[in-house]
Order: sequence, then C-alpha cells, then structure tokens
Amino acid sequence: MDYLPYLLAGVSVGGQYALIAIGYTMVYGILRLINFAHGDIFMAAGLIMIYLCTALPLAVSIPLVLLITVAIGFVIERAAYMPLREAPRMSVMISAIGVSYLIQNLALYLTGGLAKPYISIPWISDTITILGATTRRVTVITPILTILLMIALILLIKKTKIGMAMRAVSRDFDTSRLMGIRVNNVISVTFIIGSLLAAIGSVLYFTNYTAVVPTSGQMPGLKAFVAAVFGGIGSIPGAVLGAFLIGICENLIKSGGGAWTNFSDAFTFVLLIAVLLVRPTGLFAEKKIDKV
Repeated sequence: MDYLPYLLAGVSVGGQYALIAIGYTMVYGILRLINFAHGDIFMAAGLIMIYLCTALPLAVSIPLVLLITVAIGFVIERAAYMPLREAPRMSVMISAIGVSYLIQNLALYLTGGLAKPYISIPWISDTITILGATTRRVTVITPILTILLMIALILLIKKTKIGMAMRAVSRDFDTSRLMGIRVNNVISVTFIIGSLLAAIGSVLYFTNYTAVVPTSGQMPGLKAFVAAVFGGIGSIPGAVLGAFLIGICENLIKSGGGAWTNFSDAFTFVLLIAVLLVRPTGLFAEKKIDKV
C-alpha cells in the first residue's frame, strides 16, 4: 500500500495531462500543426481564475474562466494561424512559438514573475481516504471526468455534423472546400474544444499544484505533447492512454525517493525517444496509404 498514494496521484495527473493532450492531437489531426502555445493557454486559465476570484464568487468565476480561455484560443487561431493557412508549415510553427512566448511574457508582466497562489475550490479540494491512503477528492474526480469528456468528444466527432466536417477536413482541405465545408469554421471549433479542455484541466491541475507562475504551462504542455505522440498523434484515445501512462509512471518513479525523484521528468522524454525510435507514428496512429 506504500505505492497507493503515488498511483492515485499518477492517475489524477495523467487525466490532467490527457485533457491538454487532446487539444494537441485534435489540432495536429486537422492542421498538421503542433500548437506550442497550448500549454500556455492552460497556464493562462490558471491566472485568469486567480484574478477573477478576487472580485467574483467562485460559482461565477469557473464558467467565466472556461469562456475566456475559449475566447483566447479562438483569437489565437484567427490572429496567428488563419492568415498563414497557405504558408509553409515552418512559418506556422514559428508563429505558434511566438504566441507561446507572447503569452508567457504577458503573464510575466502581470504577475511580476511571482508565484500566484491558486484558490481552494470547495469539495474537490477536500481530503478523503481511499484504502488507507489520504488524497484529495480531485484525484478521484479527474480520471472519471477525463474519460467522460473523451467519450463525449468521440461521440461528437463520430455522430454529429461538425464532427463529420472535422473528419473530412483532417483528410483533405481542398476537397472539403469543394464539398461546401467551411474549413476555417471547423478549425476554429477545434481550437475552441481544445482550449475548453485545457481550461478544465487547469482547474483540476492547480487544485493540487497550488501556485501559478508564467512558466507553469511548459512542463505539463510538454508531457501532454509526449502523451499525444506516444498514443499516436491524431488519435484521441491514444493521447488519453499515453497521458495516463506518463502520469502513473512518473509518480511511481517519485515513490522511489532520493535521486529517483529527479528522474521523474526525464522519464517522459526518454519515453518520447523510445517511441520515435521504435514506432514513430505512435501506438494507435492510423495507417495511411499514399496513392500514386
């Protein structure tokens, strides 16, 4: 039972990584773009929550955080990515890196570089006991909520008109346009969904990690990206599975104590290298056949 608290923490943080990883994998699936600003949107949601809670009740602040984060994701897509739709892929990637640094520097300006304590959310921040291990209720809520959101998203993609449009655009931009699909609107919806999930992940994540700094989104964002690559970038279930695996493994490594704790982050990147060497497309990537 000594490992149980670490296992529970791993499942919880894995679910939080999964919510970020879904945003990466959806954007890549449609645009073939790694949205490097996605982790910073996650961080921005944490800061927005802190500032809103100084003036508004929590019941109002949480929905507002979700709406504002969605608006940020929408504006970023329209301002930084849409004008480069026909540009070389490298230009879009540079734009994504620029947006990432812009958000970080805005956060640095607002906070003065100081860590801002995250608010305590009633009920989900409460301490509970599971099989003798003490943890917060958010640890139990996170994996359940993550799986429910994943199922809802898969149903959206498989069963709805906008989901069908997403699948069409991910296959072929030009053909989708000829079929009357508004490609720009579909891409915007993808960014909106990704930003919403990042905001939800932010609320859950900072309930455990109780301070936000301008670089708070870097490491979770990188780990979520590795999770997306591990599962097969473009595959939502693969991204979720990869995130849970990374979260569990890094916390089990921490359970070793001492020097092992220092290697918990390194494990993520060792895993990335191993996956790229053995199966570059990830575990659940679709096999694509190029027609000549």
